[in-house]
Formats: sequence, C-alpha cells, structure tokens
Amino acid sequence: MLARLFPNYYLWILCLLGGATACSEMPTGSNTRSTACPSTYFSSANADTVQDGGVQIIPIKTPKGEFKVWTKRIGNNPKAKVLLLNGGPGCTHEYFECLESFFPAAGIEFIYYDQLGCGHSDNPKDTSLWDLPRYVEEVEQVRLALGLNKDNFYLLGHSWGGILGIEYALKYQQHLKALVISNMMSSCPAYGKYANEVLGPQMPPEVLAEIRQIEAKKDFANPRYMELLMPHFYAQHICRFPVGQFPDPVNRGTDAINQSLYVTMQGPSEFGISGKLTLWDRTKDLKNINVPTLSIGGKYDTMDPAYMEMMSQQLPKGSYLYCPKGSHFSMYDDQQTYMTGLIDFIQRTQ
Repeated sequence: MLARLFPNYYLWILCLLGGATACSEMPTGSNTRSTACPSTYFSSANADTVQDGGVQIIPIKTPKGEFKVWTKRIGNNPKAKVLLLNGGPGCTHEYFECLESFFPAAGIEFIYYDQLGCGHSDNPKDTSLWDLPRYVEEVEQVRLALGLNKDNFYLLGHSWGGILGIEYALKYQQHLKALVISNMMSSCPAYGKYANEVLGPQMPPEVLAEIRQIEAKKDFANPRYMELLMPHFYAQHICRFPVGQFPDPVNRGTDAINQSLYVTMQGPSEFGISGKLTLWDRTKDLKNINVPTLSIGGKYDTMDPAYMEMMSQQLPKGSYLYCPKGSHFSMYDDQQTYMTGLIDFIQRTQ
C-alpha cells in the first residue's frame, strides 16, 4: 500500500538504512539528481543534545538596542548553504516552503530567516529601524551567527529580498560564494516606470481609471482597491492562480505582512514606490559584484523581465533564468523552470 501511494517509499527506506547508491539516484522534483544521501543530509551533528528542528534564534544589535530574529536550517551541505531573504518588505519566510519539495533531494541546505519585524522575529514597531543599511548589517550578523562563509554562503533574495541581497553583496561580497536575485530589478525608478507605463495600461481602461481615483484620494484602505487589484493585477502579475486559489504558503507568507514596514519602505501603492526606496538604483554598480550571480525574471512579473536579463549582462559573472510562464512568484506559477534553473546554478557553482 505504501509503495503504491508513495512510489519512492522503498528508495527512501534504502537511503535511511545507508543505501548511498540508491540515494544518489533519487529524483529531485526537477530534472537534476541528488548527489547527497538524505540520511547524511538530515543528520544531526550533536545527537547527544536536544534537537529543535534546526531553529536558531539570533540576537541582533541595532541602534535601538538588541532584538532577536528567527532562523531555521533544513539539511546539511558544507558546500551549499542558501540563506533566504523574503520579499515585501514585511512578508515572512513561509512562501519559500516550496523549496522543501526540491532542495533536500538535490542535497542543498537552506535556511529560513524572518527579518526583523517579520514573522517569528521581534517586531520593535519602530519605523526608524525599517532602513536598508540597517538591514544589511542585520544580514551580516545573521551570517556570522550561522557560520556562513565564502566557501558555502549562497544568498537568495526575492523581490525586496533582492534589493537587500544586492546591497549586501556590494558591501560584503568577500563572504559570499554566490548570489541569486529573484524577481527584482536593480532600480526602483525603473520598476515604477514599468508598472505605470507597461502593466497599468494592460488593465481594462475603466478598471485602471478607478484604481487611479482611489490612489489619488489616498484611500488605500478602501475594500474596493483590493477588489480591483486581485483579479486585474495580483492574479496576473504577482501569482498566476485564480483569485482564492493561491498556494497556501503564498497566502500565509503575504497575509502576515508587516504593513508598517511595507508602507515605510515601499509605500501604499502597487504602482511604483513612494517610501524610503523611491530613489534606490544600483544598476550602475552591478559591475562591482564579482561573485557568480543568477538573475531570475518571469514573463508576467511586476518587474520587467528584459531589465532583469540586462542586469545579468552587467554582472561580471552573471547569468539569467527566464520563466516563460512565471510572474512575481515564479517559484510557484512556473515552478519546474524556476527550480530546475536555480538548482542547476547552485550545483554548478558549488
């Protein structure tokens, strides 16, 4: 019965019993194959201590005192440890849970991390802490606490996490093995222009006109705003599933967003940026990032896929992954393309 329900059941049993040969042939969920046995991948380094599922609470020093941030390690690979930077700003690590269906079988260790103000981490409710340079220093403190270094440290930033990843690399790339900029342009002014001049006009004229009226009145709490955005923007450019059918991790990761953090950094509108990131632009500095870097873009993304391809060309060791069915959450709506390309990049650069 178990073998019928789970075709790889006996293969997993062999792995757990030490069948290294069988493990090396286990499918990853993409077109790549594992090079690490799950029994080693999930082993505990300190079996004589209480195990907590890889959770590590890290103290962070800030200009307003010390706070704690939450991390959780899955797997064990001394050559590839991927720290995940969530988007928003203000979402949680939860929408990265799709990686659990792909990374373990590929032998790739990954680390969930809720940034300060997000998810399980402390929320000081102090907008002065919602600041890009401070978040860069937070990532560096997390790196040190986790023991990540140039021999194993992969940084994957999605959306706002991509901004944070670029800034971190420009200051601390000596500690990085590789960088992934997922679904994020290196220029907020260019991002705003794309939203207003390309994506907006794709909506029915009457819908766009009503959205513009609501935004002009700054009536962002109006339920009608989301009623219009969900089918005409979110389901088209954020995550291409029918309204009400977004994957559960996406719902949990975005529903828990810290609105104070989001509005402070991004601003209340979905058409461009009006917060602290309004003028952020690092396109001319991409040439200074010398570690292998993968830029990922989707055809239907809120970010211009052509711009993200151009970014890969500006990076000295850049490469580009295009998701022809993907939007901002390409890891869900063009999952096989995204995961296959991402895993291939990590395995090539180990």
